Amino acid sequence: MRKGYAATTLRDISAELGVSHASLYYHFPGGKESLFEAVTEKSVLHHGDGLARAMAEGGTHLRGRMLGAAAWLLSNPPMDLIRMAETDMPALPEAVARRLMELIYVKMLLPITVAFEEARVAGEIEAGTDSGMVASALFGMLESLHAAPVAYVRKSKIEMAGELIVIMLKGIEYREGETV
Repeated sequence: MRKGYAATTLRDISAELGVSHASLYYHFPGGKESLFEAVTEKSVLHHGDGLARAMAEGGTHLRGRMLGAAAWLLSNPPMDLIRMAETDMPALPEAVARRLMELIYVKMLLPITVAFEEARVAGEIEAGTDSGMVASALFGMLESLHAAPVAYVRKSKIEMAGELIVIMLKGIEYREGETV
């Protein structure tokens, strides 16, 4: 998950785990592809279940649910979905890539999309909001906080996430041509 599918060999993995190359093939006869598929599926299911719990614990309003999502995503290793979509998935057989991307959508993006859609129906956000686009954008922004250079940031990652969520929900109140 750190280096990506194409950049990692089974020898890299066996060395990191301290097991023989043959042991990996014994447990994953399909080689690197089947190992990647199993690890990715397990990671997505773990992240998805935790995300769902954290969002539910955030309450019934959108802001609390998004703060719950942020707390979960920032307290776990990043999924790096952009790298996965751009480099890992094209290196896999199409059927495997499609299955994994659908699992990622269902477990990671759909719950956030549904929360935005429920907020739209409840009148918490504008009726014309594209819930899927907003959910994907928020997920990407939250995941990007893993890469925030700690030495140069004065806020914690969860504080930055809270600010991003408020900006997304309320906007930044841009006033073209006005000086503040």
